[in-house]
Amino acid sequence: MEILKWSLLGSILSNLLPVLGSSLLFGGFANIGKERSLNRRQADVSICLLLLGILCHISAVASKGTIKNEENINSLGVLKLSRASAVIMLIAYIGGLLFEVKTHRQIFEQDEDSSEISSGDDDDATDAPVIGFTSAVIWLIGMTAVIAMLSNYIVTTIEEASESFGIPLRFISIVILPIVGNAAEHAGAVIFSFKNKIDITLGIALGSASQISMLVVPIVLIVSWANGIPMDLDFNLLETGTLVMTVIATAFALQDDKWHYLKGFNLVLSYVVIAVCFFTMKALPNK
Repeated sequence: MEILKWSLLGSILSNLLPVLGSSLLFGGFANIGKERSLNRRQADVSICLLLLGILCHISAVASKGTIKNEENINSLGVLKLSRASAVIMLIAYIGGLLFEVKTHRQIFEQDEDSSEISSGDDDDATDAPVIGFTSAVIWLIGMTAVIAMLSNYIVTTIEEASESFGIPLRFISIVILPIVGNAAEHAGAVIFSFKNKIDITLGIALGSASQISMLVVPIVLIVSWANGIPMDLDFNLLETGTLVMTVIATAFALQDDKWHYLKGFNLVLSYVVIAVCFFTMKALPNK
């Protein structure tokens, strides 16, 4: 269960810091000496969802240290709080989807149109679809099946790999696996930032992070609940602290509607600090 939590946490961190940070960094190098504008509407929706998510995590961590009862009663209270929070997180994510897709769809469509006009017609040839809809669905189904088999292999071998290579299990779960898993998103986000399509880059990075935080995490918790597995939102103090600071750093980087390479540089360095921190942590997961 600890490894599962670390992997989910690492996916959120990698989308917000190295993916978004390197996109701003390399996109800023391509526009050196310039300060480009970005649209905060989509970023604000994702940041609000992420802030609600970290509130649920903080509540679980704080309640474990606040309740002064027996250990079993304490864990049961945190478990009930986490399950209720998971339901609220799912409702919030569905509300965010309705906001973007249904009730305020025209706002985001206007943003996409203005972004396309500002980027010019030079990329029309490169924006042509490579494969059709049916082919894309077939490829997605096939790759999903392959990834499911590989994931099962990783779960059964990750602890042995950690011992044989001498790398902390926490570092592998939080840093290495999410970076490899997000390689495609990472490349796509950087390419779009080079083309000055920063709104698409924000959609990739922030959208993926909010999806994992507000959809995947509560679904995993509810599935565990249905199978009688006690999973809560307590990701431990250090992990929760890094998640809180990551969301705050990302929010501050996007608060003024402008982007340049320095903001991306700071986000990437923040991830380096987190990676070093978890690499030096030799603690094993609790049985």
